[in-house]
Amino acid sequence: MAQFKLPANSRVQVGKTFPAPSGAKRVKRFVVYRYDPETGENPRLDTYELDLDDCAPMVLDALIKIKNEIDPSLTFRRSCREGICGSCAMNIDGTNTLACTKHIGEVSGDVRIYPLPHLSVIKDLVPDLTHFYAQYAAVEPWLKTKTPTPPDRERLQSKEERAKLDGLYECILCACCSTSCPSYWWNDRYLGPAALLQAYRWIADSRDESIGERLDALEDPFKLYRCHTIMNCTNTCPKGLNPAKAIGEIKQLMVLRR
Repeated sequence: MAQFKLPANSRVQVGKTFPAPSGAKRVKRFVVYRYDPETGENPRLDTYELDLDDCAPMVLDALIKIKNEIDPSLTFRRSCREGICGSCAMNIDGTNTLACTKHIGEVSGDVRIYPLPHLSVIKDLVPDLTHFYAQYAAVEPWLKTKTPTPPDRERLQSKEERAKLDGLYECILCACCSTSCPSYWWNDRYLGPAALLQAYRWIADSRDESIGERLDALEDPFKLYRCHTIMNCTNTCPKGLNPAKAIGEIKQLMVLRR
């Protein structure tokens, strides 16, 4: 039987263990992926034992406590701490989510924390999102009009037209959906769920006057049609959005205009 192994320099090693302080009663173990490409060393998993009686309730709180009090070399992104900015997106307990909205109590056993999958790692829990943002820019995520703006008012929408944007504009570009998608892992020409949801946000906007051009730009064997409706994107979205539905709406518009 064939056996497959990762290259030697890719195998994740057992790292350091930082025990809980003496007297701790509610101990929780956090197993965190560590990697610094500049050192040339293999990735490793460091284990930090925290007393939950001395830690705020979210996974991000635990990471901040680790960095501030135990290991200042730990690197991760974070900002708003309210599930709005998407900075602290990472893989926790096997699921892409936001560390600031993931309650420690939701994880049974050790809390295992990795960077978002299938992206190059800059350091520790920080992935390289350069390509992700380039794909977002490629869908031209801004209002495109041809008629002049009325001089005495804004471009208006009815309540019904505005309602069509619900479930689209709330996307925070955390990349949880795209990095959970096998089609996105396999083909870097596929725009991915996040970029396509953003594309549909403007296609569905009644004020936009370039729908034909937007659809033309997506009429490509790879940009749109690599989606195979696996649904990982919808299952993992920390904002409860449905990128798969948005992609389906674009495909339907493609068919209708033919």
